Amino acid sequence: MAADRLTTMTFASIYPMYVQKVERKDHTTAELHQVITWLTGYDDAGIAAAVADGRTLAEFFDRAPALNPNATLITGVICGYRVEDIADPLHQKVRWMDKLVDEVARGKKMSSILRA
Repeated sequence: MAADRLTTMTFASIYPMYVQKVERKDHTTAELHQVITWLTGYDDAGIAAAVADGRTLAEFFDRAPALNPNATLITGVICGYRVEDIADPLHQKVRWMDKLVDEVARGKKMSSILRA
């Protein structure tokens, strides 16, 4: 995915896909919110506001209350990209979020997902 495309894509456009992915694998929106909160610091109201106001992914991460310092511990491949090797900061943050959502959907233990 091109970095230019990421700057204009909205959080509201990918959030429903995240919900579908975790629910299709018998997991909950609460689990999804838990990993988004861990990564970004947004609470449920903040996530809802980000969906409602149509902020771009760049704005979503720029306005994040507190990006988790342990996010750099997220490693592996998602969508063909090794997340720890991505140079563009926005692209890396989006792929971190994708990786966390994927781990929820696969049923990985929450303590492992949250790098505890």
